[in-house]
Amino acid sequence: MASKSGSGVAEDGSYEYKEEFVKNARGTKLFTCRWLPGKGQTVKGQVFICHGYAVECSITMRETGMRLARAGYAVHGVDYEGHGKSEGLQGYIPSFDVLVADCDAVFAAVVASTANTELPRFLLGESMGGAVALLLHRTRPDYWTGAVLVAPMCKIAEEMRPHPVVIGVLKLMTNIIPTWKIVPTADVIDAANKMQEKRDEIRNNPYCYKGKPRLQTAYELLRVSLDIENNVLGKVSLPFLIVHGGDDKVTDPSVSDLLYRSAVSHDKKLNLYPGMWHALTSGETPENIHTVFQDIIAWLDQRSSSTRSSVVAPVDMSSEMEQKAKHDEQHIDKI
Repeated sequence: MASKSGSGVAEDGSYEYKEEFVKNARGTKLFTCRWLPGKGQTVKGQVFICHGYAVECSITMRETGMRLARAGYAVHGVDYEGHGKSEGLQGYIPSFDVLVADCDAVFAAVVASTANTELPRFLLGESMGGAVALLLHRTRPDYWTGAVLVAPMCKIAEEMRPHPVVIGVLKLMTNIIPTWKIVPTADVIDAANKMQEKRDEIRNNPYCYKGKPRLQTAYELLRVSLDIENNVLGKVSLPFLIVHGGDDKVTDPSVSDLLYRSAVSHDKKLNLYPGMWHALTSGETPENIHTVFQDIIAWLDQRSSSTRSSVVAPVDMSSEMEQKAKHDEQHIDKI
């Protein structure tokens, strides 16, 4: 079931913003949002956001949504369970597999409810969301037109890899106290964002989790990273663009290079930006953010030009939401 919670239009009419909640197979309410090109604009394709750990879509990822909508893309995001405005214990990932299944069901429902289901569809994953995007691709290898991976988390750096004994102890403890906030970490907010105003925004955002990682969450992130390294990197076959900061201290740029070299994709590109940090699309200087989005939009445009739709007619949003609600009831419950 879907329910409307908010909407708005940019002052210059360059994009529309809408929010709603949907229920997953477990009855948990998930927050979804979308940025749509302004009325009369050509829709080039659809972009589906996979946000990073401990953040959310509507505020942290709004720069991405607005810029891509102004460039002609319908952008859709969902807050994972335990993240942002979705229900669930904040910062808690009980199962990465279920998280990916939720995204798969929500995104597929959006595509099915779109008038033109032949529009190109792209994944855009940031940090942990890069891992989500890669696993979504493996779930439906031929479904996605391509993916943009922003500083993706897809392998544990060698110097950070826990000893197998430590992994065994962590797994044992998760069976006893899975939600315990005990895993020590550095201040990722400062390490990821170069600009102080972005650091302050995240710290003041009540929908961003700022506590220590919970035991089960830490174990799931470790487990998935190892699984992607061992079982996914060499099977990635969709077109993709990786953008990564050369001075990223959160995810290792050399791991993005490994993904680039390991993937069997014929259409693949790696852009490494010297001097830039982790949060390329929001935490950098305005000039750097502009450069990164120029590259992302150019890459998307090159892969959307042959299948662009005509100018979009005005859409009855209530009708679209009713269609989406019906699709949710039929398909999300099947996760």
